[in-house]
Amino acid sequence: MKYKDRGLVDEVCKWAQMPKSSFYYHAHPGQRGMKASTFTPIGDGSVENSLVVDQIRAILTMDYCIYGYRKMTAELREMEYVINHKKVYRLMKESHLLYGTRIKTQGKRTWVKHRRIEAKRPMEYLCLDIKYVWVQGENRWYYQLAILDVFSRKILCWMFQKSIKQTDVIALMRWLDLRFGLKGVIIRNDNGSQFIAHKVRQVLQDLEAKQEFTHVATPEENAYIEAFHSIEQRELMDRFVFTSYFDAKQHIEKYMQWYNFKRIHGAIGFITPMEKWAQGLSWPTVRQQYEPDSMSLSRPDCVSLREGSALYSLDKVSEMVYLRLSGDQDEEESVVNCFEKNVQLIGV
Repeated sequence: MKYKDRGLVDEVCKWAQMPKSSFYYHAHPGQRGMKASTFTPIGDGSVENSLVVDQIRAILTMDYCIYGYRKMTAELREMEYVINHKKVYRLMKESHLLYGTRIKTQGKRTWVKHRRIEAKRPMEYLCLDIKYVWVQGENRWYYQLAILDVFSRKILCWMFQKSIKQTDVIALMRWLDLRFGLKGVIIRNDNGSQFIAHKVRQVLQDLEAKQEFTHVATPEENAYIEAFHSIEQRELMDRFVFTSYFDAKQHIEKYMQWYNFKRIHGAIGFITPMEKWAQGLSWPTVRQQYEPDSMSLSRPDCVSLREGSALYSLDKVSEMVYLRLSGDQDEEESVVNCFEKNVQLIGV
């Protein structure tokens, strides 16, 4: 004000009919307050907000789930996230996940045409799905992703961890392509956010695999993997109380070996999935022990066998080379860590 030197500020403000607070006000550059946090505490550690958003998407993809930010806050707190409703609201708003919005994907999806699958050989049809596993000792849910061969009902590989992301699905698909080849293989899954992700669909398209989606709220169209989860729930989850993540993982690993190598399956003629798999590939059928020399490994330089449990692991260098050849260098670290720590590869 050009008259401020001729009198007191109070008098000048009264003459101009302006509050004194407005006289001293200076516009603040940028947004006020502290910068928004980029990490969210969970348990004894913390995760990036992007992982929290992935978790929110996974919850919202459940059939009929249209939670708002307050109910979503309660769900996240059940999973041991230390988060308040204001931050959940911000994350959901930034990702367009608030009530009344839809999760949109790119491109058209190929829907299931027939519920029953008539598989005539191994690696013709694959089914996969994610199962929630309650760990009593940690008072939280974990996630198990399993991939099943429809012909033999064999679990090819599985993963058990705090969250399942699209990079985990991509890692499993690349391993299956390295081990068996996915060209022409039909892969059936539901409409979970990890499966409808554009990157996952693009990778499967590059591998020349055919991905098909079940209709919404129609689990019977993915009955083969759902049946396995029902069997696993009845024979394992309902009979044991898991004291920790590692306790649950050990039980699941032992159960997968039992299911593939020992447990007879009525739908395939009361034989084990490994015996059915061997029949499809014209391999010798031996229930008690499978010798490495009789398996005709397609990549012996990349696969190591631990006798007895038949647990396979990819060689890190070979996996890195494959990622570079495929042009996805930005996902190298997450994929390698995935195979080193989390993915259980069950041998053939």
